[in-house]
Amino acid sequence: MELVFGLFPVLAERKKQQAGTLSGGEQQMLATARGLMARPLMLMMDEASWGLAPILTTELFEAIKRVNEQTGTTILLVEQNVYKALSIASHAYVLERGNI
Repeated sequence: MELVFGLFPVLAERKKQQAGTLSGGEQQMLATARGLMARPLMLMMDEASWGLAPILTTELFEAIKRVNEQTGTTILLVEQNVYKALSIASHAYVLERGNI
């Protein structure tokens, strides 16, 4: 749990709240944290920013970057928000009209 709270401080602040009462961004962070509990070598995320307000998207992407930097977990991120994805990526492929 310390790893999760270190990566997602906002979850530590809300640890007594029920998951359904968290904001959209906090719920995405919680889903990511749950995936990390098994200490995977790779975490695959599909449209992590879908439906989030821009400020929450920024917070989530900063958290995703921290996950990679602090745990070494490879993140495979599929995302339509190309600029945000590229802002945290060490490697990127862009799919356009079915071509990479």
